[in-house]
Amino acid sequence: MKFAFLILLAGTVFANAAEKKSFPEHWGQPPHLQTRDYVDLPGGYGKGSSTMRTWISANLEKDKLTQAGGSKAAAPAVQPVYAQDFEKAELDKVPDGMLVLDGGFGVKQVGSGKLLELPGDPLETFGVLFGPSEKAGFCVQARILGTGKGRRLPVLAVGLNGVGGYKLQVTPAKKALEIIKGEDVKATAPFDWQSGKWATLKFQVRPAGKAGEWLVEGRVWAEGTPEPTAWSIGFLETTEPTPGRPSIWGLPFSGTPIQFDDLTVTPVK
Repeated sequence: MKFAFLILLAGTVFANAAEKKSFPEHWGQPPHLQTRDYVDLPGGYGKGSSTMRTWISANLEKDKLTQAGGSKAAAPAVQPVYAQDFEKAELDKVPDGMLVLDGGFGVKQVGSGKLLELPGDPLETFGVLFGPSEKAGFCVQARILGTGKGRRLPVLAVGLNGVGGYKLQVTPAKKALEIIKGEDVKATAPFDWQSGKWATLKFQVRPAGKAGEWLVEGRVWAEGTPEPTAWSIGFLETTEPTPGRPSIWGLPFSGTPIQFDDLTVTPVK
């Protein structure tokens, strides 16, 4: 019943928005699953859910920043070579093509949608590999939700180039964002993680334009805020990356589950 209501609400919102004015093509598709409230939408788009309001506000902010830089509006998003939102996945299992390195990962139903969940016990670092095996020139992105418990805080990460490759890691106990290769911290930047709030991690490895050099770059942003226009952290790599698959990682140190959703792998523009 709730799922049917959400579909009905989404249809009403889209119809309402279409009557007012169309969304710019470069914004992509509006969110399919939305909250059940009904609020004023920015930019003259009528009324709809607060989910739609957040999506419109983020795109308006991106366009504003783009125009301030003197360039045209953002181009349509690059088509992913891998995408997984778990909506068609079987519950309590891991979708075909994903390799669990360790941990009790499984697809769970949460509200009207599905996601991948790592249990809060035991307290180890666990990961999953997915997508194509590549050396450089690709970007991995995922939404991750973790919850702190007192001073016990989880660790969240996405990775590239396989098990021994690079990780973009949110380390709340350090209030830091880190890039790690194997066991070595290659770069660090301050980051204020928010417990119980979805965060999007975006990470890429690409040729630097000079033979024998690669740029390793990442950024993170909280749900409801626009994607940063600049990379939050990065370093110049002079050792040729080893081919390997993208990955997601979690250490549930707080004893609460870590959830993952909307995994994509795209070619670097």
